[in-house]
Amino acid sequence: MSPFKGQVGVRRVLNAAGYSLAGLRAAYTGEAAFRQLLWLNLLLVPLALYLPVSRGERALLVAVCLLALIVELLNSALEAAVDRISLERHPLSKNAKDMGSAAQFCALTLIAAVWAIVLLG
Repeated sequence: MSPFKGQVGVRRVLNAAGYSLAGLRAAYTGEAAFRQLLWLNLLLVPLALYLPVSRGERALLVAVCLLALIVELLNSALEAAVDRISLERHPLSKNAKDMGSAAQFCALTLIAAVWAIVLLG
């Protein structure tokens, strides 16, 4: 059992919220890609709420934007973990980082595809 898993109940929820906010703060201050994607979301999400589309389409437009933020957070976490292990060049480290980047590329492609399908019919 991990020594970091000691809290239960409301204290655990409060701790988790604090860790989440710290992670968002770290991503915003340390990751340019996260900042850019966040600003893109601050443009696209309100636009999705304003557009004359169905509720389902609106939910889909917002969901793909938020999904890209989630993928970027996971990609940044993966890169940090790989860098923590070693900064030396290694094929497995490169593969891990490249796959994280590919996941983010797929998420951004999904945004473009969903928005195009919804807006262009």
